Amino acid sequence: MKPDLDTILDDFAFLDDWEERYRYVIDLGKDLPPFPDEDRTETNRVRGCVSQVWLTTSRGDGDDPVISFRGDSDAHIVRGLVAIMLALYSDRKASEIAATDAEPLLRKLGLDEHLTPQRANGLRAMVRRMRADAESTLRANA
Repeated sequence: MKPDLDTILDDFAFLDDWEERYRYVIDLGKDLPPFPDEDRTETNRVRGCVSQVWLTTSRGDGDDPVISFRGDSDAHIVRGLVAIMLALYSDRKASEIAATDAEPLLRKLGLDEHLTPQRANGLRAMVRRMRADAESTLRANA
């Protein structure tokens, strides 16, 4: 079962140093459900990430459907970052996803300061992709 955002925030606050937090992020990635090989396509690849990152998007019904994401990466820490972004964005209404800025969460977790510039850029590319999927869903249903 994937942890919710409150659990991640609480766990981060409990951990004393960044080595422990990095281990926790890696553990979050290990807990992601298996990602099907057939979904590791160029279409699902997130551009702007140094590591390989794949995201799939499933949309529910209605004008403002619930959107679910699945993701994976070939890098352990990045896979954990995928898990954090899934906790933030997945299984929410398209309008909520489109309106949710990840930057406050990244600051609260300290990720904005403790990620390499390449990883931070990749994380932001993932956020852009998830929000863009939500925005295009809303436009298509308008």
